[in-house]
Amino acid sequence: MRINFDFFDLEAFLAVKDTGSFHLASERLNLSQSSVTRRIRKLEEALGTTLFDRTTREVRPTLAAKRLQLRAETILQDAQETALAMRDENAAFAHQRAQTVTLATIPTVIAALIVPALRAFRAAGHASRIRLLDLAANEVAEAVAQGEADFGICSIPMLEPVTEFTLLFNDPMVLALPQDHPLAARTTLSWQDLSDEPLILPARGTGNRLLIDEALARSRTPLRWTYEVGRTTSALDLVARGIGVAPLPRMALAGRSADLVGWRPIGAPPVTRAIGLVSRVGQADAPAVRALKEALAAAAPG
Repeated sequence: MRINFDFFDLEAFLAVKDTGSFHLASERLNLSQSSVTRRIRKLEEALGTTLFDRTTREVRPTLAAKRLQLRAETILQDAQETALAMRDENAAFAHQRAQTVTLATIPTVIAALIVPALRAFRAAGHASRIRLLDLAANEVAEAVAQGEADFGICSIPMLEPVTEFTLLFNDPMVLALPQDHPLAARTTLSWQDLSDEPLILPARGTGNRLLIDEALARSRTPLRWTYEVGRTTSALDLVARGIGVAPLPRMALAGRSADLVGWRPIGAPPVTRAIGLVSRVGQADAPAVRALKEALAAAAPG
């Protein structure tokens, strides 16, 4: 069944019913009397009944009008409550978005960089909620480029044409090894020292693997891996259980028990990864985003 009347027609009906006059109803609604008349006629045609008996002296509601009154009041009240609820929800959603900062980050910097930055952020009185997206380096850049994150922390400077990279610090690659490993007695290691070790390398295509492969290619140092893993945490678990040794970013070892996993610097050649903020070009930062960026910059190692 098609409905051929609207809320404005019901408002006109109730105004006439309450005032008993088309003239007074038009004043209440700030409409011309002819507009009120047209709306009542439209409603009567849609309902197929007469709502008011009109004479030169008075306007009398019919039985149909008396039956319609309660339903019309209910319909309009429900519509008003729905509109108010939607406005409140939209306002709450907008407020929530304004109070939430979404940060995309590579997982290996969470313990040593993000945790102290968040503590400083809270200590400064900021109450915004923080959503962390722990992603691979290329996924961090994509999340920022596509607007899924306010900004990111990444280890590959240039990945997306619409993003810009601001360097925070350089994180050196070190060798993670069991504390009782023979190489733990050495102060500094070279990549050649790892040639006879069960080597745990990051999976191909990851940012850390690209850095290692490029450095070894430049130095013409061939290395064969024994284990290949996709996540740094997996490599550390293998190292802690004596399965092998793993070249990893120094920052990735933060928070790990020194009783199980130690590390030694690797030189000849040294390998570092650039850690920085990834932002969308031309994007204006909200105050909370700007404050969190400042906290991260302050927490970065010198």
